[in-house]
Amino acid sequence: MDGESKKARLKTCLQAYDNLLVAFSGGVDSTLLLVMARQVIGGDVVALTAESPIHPQRERQHARRLAAKLGVRHILLKSREMFNPAFVANGPDRCYLCKKLLFEDCFKYARELGIAHVAHGANCDDLNDFRPGFRAAAENGVAAPLIEAGLNKNDIRRLAKQLGLDNWNRAAGACLASRIPYGRALSKEVLAMVAAAEEMLHDQGFDACRVRHHGQVARIEVPPEDLSRLVEAPLRRKIIKRLRAIGYAHVALDMEGYRQGSLNRGLTHKGTRA
Repeated sequence: MDGESKKARLKTCLQAYDNLLVAFSGGVDSTLLLVMARQVIGGDVVALTAESPIHPQRERQHARRLAAKLGVRHILLKSREMFNPAFVANGPDRCYLCKKLLFEDCFKYARELGIAHVAHGANCDDLNDFRPGFRAAAENGVAAPLIEAGLNKNDIRRLAKQLGLDNWNRAAGACLASRIPYGRALSKEVLAMVAAAEEMLHDQGFDACRVRHHGQVARIEVPPEDLSRLVEAPLRRKIIKRLRAIGYAHVALDMEGYRQGSLNRGLTHKGTRA
């Protein structure tokens, strides 16, 4: 099925709703979903973005700007996952626990607004990774119109570019908790270290990057094509100095480069199987 056919199918999926609350991260997936929902459904579409230490502030600000530009009502929700001891323990079901609370709150706000439906921006490529949050979505009745329409990440970027969306080629994001290996407890302090480290790398022009937190060691992932620039002497020394100021005693570069879900490598489950 080509891109235009999938776009038409997405419109058909969205026509099933007379109103919709979109769990909106500001990434290209949820942005495309929000734009298409607004086109198909009209004004009865609301965007909700979680506000939490596990989400970089720059992403939240980006989501606010996008929603305002699109003319969509935007709700900032102070999420609850950091008050859940099971989530803070950072087991492999961390994402499920987080999404369960988030989707419960989404439906709470939706009911208060007279909205019957909630959707998130999951796409078909997400089915190939370990995503226990999908189970939380299924349990709470959260729709995934992009998956229903058969859209993968490449389809989404292509359609977003056609629609003139500024973030059509924006690097994929993920919550900061995904930078800490399973079993290592989460804390606001550790999450703040990771956020500061990645913000510093963004400022140096590394849009697609991850700083994996291994105690006193920061393991940097950037795309393979950026590895040579990262190790050039002036920039390398600058990054080391900045990361030590943040609190890391050692700085390591992952020779494989950035890849999505690298800390899931030891897990065998994928998709909705958690």
